[in-house]
Amino acid sequence: MNEECEKIVRSAAKKIVTMEVRGAARIAKFAAETLKAFAESLNVSDPEEFDKKMKWAARTLLDTRPTAVSLYNAVNYVMSYSGESVEEKKESVVERANRFVEWVRTAHKNIGEFGAKRIKKGSTVMTHCNSSAALSVIKEAYKQGKVEMVFATESRPRRQGFLTVKELASEGIPVTLIVDSAVRYFMNEIDCVIVGADTITANGALINKIGTSQIALAAKEARVPFMVAAETYKFSPKTLFGDLVVIEERSAEEVAPPEILSLNINVRNPAFDVTPREYIDVIVTEVGAIPPEMAYLIIRERLGYTFREEGEISVSPKHFD
Repeated sequence: MNEECEKIVRSAAKKIVTMEVRGAARIAKFAAETLKAFAESLNVSDPEEFDKKMKWAARTLLDTRPTAVSLYNAVNYVMSYSGESVEEKKESVVERANRFVEWVRTAHKNIGEFGAKRIKKGSTVMTHCNSSAALSVIKEAYKQGKVEMVFATESRPRRQGFLTVKELASEGIPVTLIVDSAVRYFMNEIDCVIVGADTITANGALINKIGTSQIALAAKEARVPFMVAAETYKFSPKTLFGDLVVIEERSAEEVAPPEILSLNINVRNPAFDVTPREYIDVIVTEVGAIPPEMAYLIIRERLGYTFREEGEISVSPKHFD
């Protein structure tokens, strides 16, 4: 394989693993753009060789983040390219990648508009981690004069909450930064919780940044509405068939300094947790707001699914177009 072509994919994979590129939507968009750049750089004449190298690139990207279904759906969407000749296949990859990137862009706009309708005037909103979909709702609601204050969690250990407060502050939106463990303390001041999603399962459960389930539990206790903002490419086709979502555990170095690690203790650092659908009031997508019980319909009707020869589930391209 051409070394320069391979470098494109390996460099992209490293950026995802090290979280230089983070956030489900950004990772999905980045993966589509990477496959496009890889395809355009390939200098092969045999269509079968082209397919072989594209499959290598797809697998390399998929292995980076097992929990983020947006990555899986993005790769499957682009890899559903068609064509007989190498040139036709390249053109199809580029077209599909461009469509997916446009899908990401327009999804946030629609989610913002749908979600803002569910925010009451004068609301104090809480959010967790750094979700572009959730922020699209908050920004649109603020433009409509509905949001007075946003409480944003620090989101340990990577502190993605710092990105959230910077983004909100840059647009003049009042924001208060709190530590993750202070969520219950402030919940009685909150009118609505809005979070993003890494994965939505077929039964409507939410897999998202660690700490999300605790916030949902606190919101349920305080009778505060809990909204999930999620693009439809974050719904998992695999879960229709009983597959469990792999919860990624990251390095101990993220949460403990060397002097603690030298004590020969165990350190667990899960990146995500599971929020049961019973704690979720609504999931806002780019095609409308749905109860979590309708997640399976999004997977079947919006995404579609087929089986590949090796037994893997593949997203059917016609349902995206």
